[in-house]
Amino acid sequence: MSAERGRGGLLPLGVVDVAGPSMVPTLYEGDLVLVRYGGRITPGAVVLFRHPLRQDLLVVKRAVGRRPRGWWMLSDNQFVDSDSREYGAVPDDLVLGRVLLRLRPRPAWLGRHPARTVR
Repeated sequence: MSAERGRGGLLPLGVVDVAGPSMVPTLYEGDLVLVRYGGRITPGAVVLFRHPLRQDLLVVKRAVGRRPRGWWMLSDNQFVDSDSREYGAVPDDLVLGRVLLRLRPRPAWLGRHPARTVR
């Protein structure tokens, strides 16, 4: 994910560019998404967080369930495993917010998908 744009101000909203294939088919390289910082996270939500091992890196994944040490996050792309299977549960303090909708190229709300089985 690229650097955040528009964070701050009166509304807790920001815009983030998607980089990489991990959220295909939900999101693609170059998509622009709207994030609600501090938004309520529920299983099935698409979430923006700081990578647990590289906190300068912003990551978008799907929250699939709570674990004792945080949220279990998985890629929508079954062929990409750079998610909680690699770095474990994501602590709450690294979770920035919920991705609400894709702004570009085809605006669409990102509804909840059935949560995948937590491994």
